[in-house]
Amino acid sequence: MLSRVGETLYWVSRYIERAENVARLINVNNMLMMDLPKGVSAGWEPLVDIIGARKAYLETHTDFSEQKALRYLLVGKDNFSSILNSIISARESARTIRDVIPRDVWEEINSLYYYVKDNQSEGLSKRGRFAYLKTIIDAAHQIFGTLDATINHDVGYTFIRIGLMIERADMTSRILDIRSETLITSKEAQPYENIQWISLLRSLSAYQMYRQEMGVRVQCSDVIEFVMHSEVFPRSILFCLEELKVLIQPLPNAAEIIDVIDHAIDELKSEDVRELKKGYLHDYIDNIQVELAAIHNGLAELYFLKPAE
Repeated sequence: MLSRVGETLYWVSRYIERAENVARLINVNNMLMMDLPKGVSAGWEPLVDIIGARKAYLETHTDFSEQKALRYLLVGKDNFSSILNSIISARESARTIRDVIPRDVWEEINSLYYYVKDNQSEGLSKRGRFAYLKTIIDAAHQIFGTLDATINHDVGYTFIRIGLMIERADMTSRILDIRSETLITSKEAQPYENIQWISLLRSLSAYQMYRQEMGVRVQCSDVIEFVMHSEVFPRSILFCLEELKVLIQPLPNAAEIIDVIDHAIDELKSEDVRELKKGYLHDYIDNIQVELAAIHNGLAELYFLKPAE
């Protein structure tokens, strides 16, 4: 397979997954703000931090009001990770390889682009926001489901899955990092701490699976353990890393990347994450994100960035 095609499939997957993740984050944040008393909620600032856009946001905005932050997250032209920009990037990438991907997949990506672009007002309104975001989430699931059912499961599909796993692991680490750092622990908020951890799980569509594996009670140490170490939940960091290893092993010259993944898995398994306090948890997750960046860079150098002949 041409390196250009493999790279494009990798990024189409990452962009669609990113759009779905941001849509889910916004929906869950809406619910959290309704569940918490007025003045207790952390507002919209943590969401801008989760996508790593604080510095860029503050260059053009003076506060994190709902209207400004929501527009930035949904359709911000100056936000590379906004839902609209992610879908635009996925569509433009997919357009260049229409002869490789099934026609149904292209049509679904194209339809999602027009829906997101043409219904922006619905997403920005309180009344239409939930349905707008739910449509985006469902469309992303449909795109990945159609890909799984209709594209050849060859090396191209492998790059689709690799992109998906890296994006998921990265977003899971970001959500855990920022949500645990911004957890409201004031005396007024103490009765609602449980709700905040449930919100973190829902940000990952993990609440029901957490209850199946960890029990009904939701508490800090169990949530961190599940989100980082679960071997069966598909958005946990450990699951994504182990799946990445399986996907990358058959690729040629992958030994160095496998070493990076093995090191990340060993580091993840060796740490008792239940004992990590706020500052240490932040540093620990930073190291995981460095490992994920190293995996991405290794892939790019080996399979994407081919020198001109």
